[in-house]
Amino acid sequence: MSESAGLLHTVKETVKTVVYALLIAGVFRTFFFQPFWIPSGSMKDTLLIGDFLFVNKMAYGYSYASCPSIRIPRFGIDVGADDFCGVFEGGNDRLFGSEPERGDVVVFRHPVTGRDFIKRVIGLPGDRIQMRNGVVHINGEAADQSPDGFFIETMERQGPSGLLPQCMNGAAGLGSECQKQRFTEELPNGVTHSVLNIGPRALDNTGVFTVPEGQYFFMGDNRDNSSDSRVPQAARGVGFVPYEDIVGRADRIVFSSAGRSMLAFWTWRSDRYFKAID
Repeated sequence: MSESAGLLHTVKETVKTVVYALLIAGVFRTFFFQPFWIPSGSMKDTLLIGDFLFVNKMAYGYSYASCPSIRIPRFGIDVGADDFCGVFEGGNDRLFGSEPERGDVVVFRHPVTGRDFIKRVIGLPGDRIQMRNGVVHINGEAADQSPDGFFIETMERQGPSGLLPQCMNGAAGLGSECQKQRFTEELPNGVTHSVLNIGPRALDNTGVFTVPEGQYFFMGDNRDNSSDSRVPQAARGVGFVPYEDIVGRADRIVFSSAGRSMLAFWTWRSDRYFKAID
């Protein structure tokens, strides 16, 4: 074999390897698990900025939202699940579908923007949800909240976006303690989880939301710093989320980094590796 023919053969084999790898990765992301970085503090202290997890796509079956999305703003790449599988969108059905349970932590596509969000399921189809003085009421009954001390973090810029936390102890200076009240909330099905309180906010008291059939009501655990179903889509919130827009369930944190770059190994949170998500 000549040198040029050998080089051509090597290039072909390399291209085949890359194509096969991409196909395998696409199948893996579509049918099994999707990687997800936590970009904001809306789910503190259950999930922290910089937590990395895999979303279990098998938990609820498959819809168009199960197709992978590729977003790399730095390079202008913005390909959503609807670009890959939009032909299947609109039926609000799922293949091998099973329904989320109240208290599940779920990744879903925003019904309008298509961006991936992660929140907790609070309201099921047909439920009546209302906030009263910072406590969620489900079908007229208050979810029990027990005081659980404080969630304390350092006032510093967090994650690649450099977000600053919000604190109940006022305008804490950089490097000082940022405090939030923590409560253990128990939902009607017995699921317990932490919720945080920063202080009086407009969304501490709402009207009654009646969840339509085939849709779900989501809230963040960091209740005073979460864009969720309490704000309708017309007001740039999340609103109700259709069944078909659910991507999967978040079960376990795999890796976590408190720094603004994953390469900053001294900021890795080894105590959160493989931590179950409650």
